[in-house]
Amino acid sequence: MQILAGAKTKKINCEIGDSLMGQLYIRKCEYIRDDLEANCLFLSNGTKKIIIISCDLGVLLPNFIEKTKKIIEERTGVPFENIYIFCTHTHTGPNTADLLPDDPINAQYLVRLEKWLVELVEETVSSIRQARIGYGKGNALIGYNRRVCWMDGSHTMYGDTKRDDFSGLEGPEDPTHCVMSVVDKENNHIAIVHNNACHSTTVEGGNFASADFPGEARRFMREILGKKDLVVLYLQGASGDLSPWNLMQQKKRVAGFQRMKEIGSLLASETMRIIATIEYEDDIVLKTASEKIVMKVRLPEPEEVKKAKEIVEAGEEKSGRWNYVLNWSILKLYEEFKDKPYEEVPVHVIRIGNCAIATNPYEYYCQFGIDIRRRSPFEVTMIGQLADGWYGYCPTVYGVLGGGYSGMTIYWTRHQMEAGYIVADICSRLLYKLWK
Repeated sequence: MQILAGAKTKKINCEIGDSLMGQLYIRKCEYIRDDLEANCLFLSNGTKKIIIISCDLGVLLPNFIEKTKKIIEERTGVPFENIYIFCTHTHTGPNTADLLPDDPINAQYLVRLEKWLVELVEETVSSIRQARIGYGKGNALIGYNRRVCWMDGSHTMYGDTKRDDFSGLEGPEDPTHCVMSVVDKENNHIAIVHNNACHSTTVEGGNFASADFPGEARRFMREILGKKDLVVLYLQGASGDLSPWNLMQQKKRVAGFQRMKEIGSLLASETMRIIATIEYEDDIVLKTASEKIVMKVRLPEPEEVKKAKEIVEAGEEKSGRWNYVLNWSILKLYEEFKDKPYEEVPVHVIRIGNCAIATNPYEYYCQFGIDIRRRSPFEVTMIGQLADGWYGYCPTVYGVLGGGYSGMTIYWTRHQMEAGYIVADICSRLLYKLWK
């Protein structure tokens, strides 16, 4: 059926002095290095309508997503389940989640963000016109596995791979780069969606706001196409255990700004290369499918809770920042879920012709994205993590057994060991459901 499309972009910057999220210590925004944006795409074939939003933010919590989507549904008539809000996971954006003991969520910013997103969607829907869509895939290796294994059987997030007791990296990387391009009848670009896998952390320790490499790629693409307001949605792939830094070449590590530009230019050039090969269609199948999964929460053992209380009560000065915050997160996990140790987790699959987007609300380990794409019947399959909420890291069994940050039982890694495999299996079945 004939496709209609609309697309708009909006700045969603924080204020100078606001807390920045993404590290285990407090940082304040001293300046806006480059604009944080929300980019929105609306697609309709007359019967099915969908909205996809990509935000330059670390994470958004489920309660905010649910409230915002309900307002968007009321204002536009697009069904709640067909509205998808993603985060690019920059670590230089405002504090949109309550993840530190001494740095509360930025409630004022979230009030503004809700208003901005609703306005953005209304502007997007009002801009619809006849469109054609094309898609393709290539390769751009930007993310490297950051889970380091040791001879004693333990695993850590990062580490010196030149040590004598180094025993390899825990998981794979995924260089797959997927692109969807939407143009009007005159071949003018309406929007570009591209998808790759790497934590957006090239400048993660900075005291400034930045969209990191997804923003840099967007800037390059706008320059190449000569369109300063080009709508570019970056969907973050399965990258919970991936980093912009190659740990096997630590001596060659470059400065963060340089790495951001390297990855941004690599993404932009591969996206433009793929677009040059795309064949566009104006008669596109548009379908969606969703499922909610009841996930068990892993609770800490009584001895862990007791030890965590002792460390937290002793204070940060005695235990050190890292140890203090991790043990605070153990107590937060226990207190929040001890009486209700489960959560409902949404997963979605979107079909746009022979291109599919499979979503999850985790910092999803890379292997799961590879597994979903391997099983997918579609020519192009995008993996979109941090969609419609955030439920922490989702490690493989190797990650849970190895422990360390993002594998151990803490608030940020709280779901049952099988969670990632369950999500991958359900996504695969939903993909086949839409294919058939």
